[in-house]
Amino acid sequence: MSGRKPTFLIAGDPGNRNTRSDPLLRAVFESCGVSSPSIAYVGAASNDNRGFFGWVSGYFRKSGSGGVTLAPTVRQFERRSFEKACEAADAIFISGGDVEEGMNVVARRSLAPFLSELYRGGKLLFGLSAGSIMLARAWVRWENDDDSAGGLFPCLRIADILCDAHGEEENWRELRALLKLSPESSIGYGIRAGSAIRVDPDGTVEPIGKIDTLVREGGVVRKAKSGSRL
Repeated sequence: MSGRKPTFLIAGDPGNRNTRSDPLLRAVFESCGVSSPSIAYVGAASNDNRGFFGWVSGYFRKSGSGGVTLAPTVRQFERRSFEKACEAADAIFISGGDVEEGMNVVARRSLAPFLSELYRGGKLLFGLSAGSIMLARAWVRWENDDDSAGGLFPCLRIADILCDAHGEEENWRELRALLKLSPESSIGYGIRAGSAIRVDPDGTVEPIGKIDTLVREGGVVRKAKSGSRL
């Protein structure tokens, strides 16, 4: 684990368009170990949406980043250009959007081994909303007809945890389904809007802001009491 950097999983706040410097992002950028770190933007979950890229780039710079470069995964994808953009950057950002669509792009382009290799080599990765879930262990495939859980699909597993982002208004319905379907884990982290978690290379999870921890016991998922040891 020597040389690896922490992974940051951020829950965006859908109702917030604050353009001031963001303390969560400042914590991410400070962990890069360089001043004004350069960022490679991976927009697989948002179809490389240029409008969102432009807004996020400006927000990052207001919070202390250097240049932000789009590493195309959907439109105008060219593997070597993608790899060069990621290799040259101080950190890699996985955008929000749709988790399953994002992982479909990752699988179609065979990007997971490359991103994992960069992480093992000391590159810092961070995500926002769907991008945070993509960096974690797995997510739920939802059936279109009745919005029921149809099973799990793997994510990047760079942060080897289960999590959801800004689902507190529905009492973490999707995270509860994820836990019930996950045989290898009984703990899931609900990252509330405007909060984040830092996952260190040794697996230590550090909350930044408001985090709900859910546990599965005997097929029942409950919210852990504040301050309980897990």
